[in-house]
Amino acid sequence: MITSLREFILNRRIRIFLTLLLAIIFLMGVVSSSMFLDEGRIATNLHERNSPPSLDHLFGTDWLGRDMFTRTMMGLSLSMGVGLIGAIGSTFIALLLGITAATMGKVVDRLISWLIDLFLSVPHLVTLILIAFTLGGGFKGIVMGIAFTHWPSLARVIRAEVMQIRSAPFVQISQKMGKSRLWIALHHIFPHIVPQILVGFLLLFPHTILHEAAVTFLGLGLSPHQPAIGIILSESMRYLSSGMWWLAFFPGLCLLMIVRTFDVMGENLRKMIEPVRDDD
Repeated sequence: MITSLREFILNRRIRIFLTLLLAIIFLMGVVSSSMFLDEGRIATNLHERNSPPSLDHLFGTDWLGRDMFTRTMMGLSLSMGVGLIGAIGSTFIALLLGITAATMGKVVDRLISWLIDLFLSVPHLVTLILIAFTLGGGFKGIVMGIAFTHWPSLARVIRAEVMQIRSAPFVQISQKMGKSRLWIALHHIFPHIVPQILVGFLLLFPHTILHEAAVTFLGLGLSPHQPAIGIILSESMRYLSSGMWWLAFFPGLCLLMIVRTFDVMGENLRKMIEPVRDDD
């Protein structure tokens, strides 16, 4: 019985590890492909404009003869970069507020909890659009908008974890020994919530990429001169009625694949960190 349980856990971890490995290889392939692709293929070439998908142009060409495969790969890398910076900023805010709420007394806890509820009561996309519009759009506006709108859910999780950890015996002993709150937070609390932070970050990443593409699609995100996925999809809407379906189909499909890949990575990492339950 014990041997079977060990084999089950081992096989479960191997499956999760292989899934994570494949997802990482896929993402690295997308990023590396954008670095090695010829930028000349996204230059205007009116002799090959409006070409359907072929061996020479896997995703076809647009109304200016630009290779859509090259534009899509570069757009995905750009969107992932913007989402990464925004997700890191949002995770840092969630970590700071979550630990502060759980360690700085009831008044601070009530204030931060009220702030979390306030942000959760408004859809992320609405707040993101308002912040991006206020900051004038562009790279700065979209990154700041993502960072200041996607932290509440993760902050609530971190707060709950810290509230549980601070009642542990080793934390109580450190308090009786006269250790400061900052020392306890750095040496006892933070190391125990690193897995939750990492999982939360990976689950946050897909939302930041999708919301960046949505805001850019609406014209409040990145500059139209940059090959972002939101810009590609926005431009393609004018040509769908002409039968140029490939302009929106392939970039949209690739965006969904990237988002789903990060979602799978986050879920599998969570399963790897959490103990095996009886119903698994």
